[in-house]
Amino acid sequence: MKDMQQEAEGIPASQLSEDDLFRELSEMYRTRFDALRHGSDQALATHTQRMMELENDYLRRFPQRDIDPGRMREGARQRG
Repeated sequence: MKDMQQEAEGIPASQLSEDDLFRELSEMYRTRFDALRHGSDQALATHTQRMMELENDYLRRFPQRDIDPGRMREGARQRG
């Protein structure tokens, strides 16, 4: 039973290689709008849960990630 559950939920994010984590995140973002528009409530909740797991693991691995100054509040003000 656990193997079937893991298959449905995917490999835990913490066990993914860096390349696999990036690929999984890309796939989640690619399918997000479709899940929102056409997925059942359960499918959307599962998608959201997995996306959050992957994003949290990314942030754990890359706490000093490059942040584009234009994506911050001050940068947005300068654009406007």
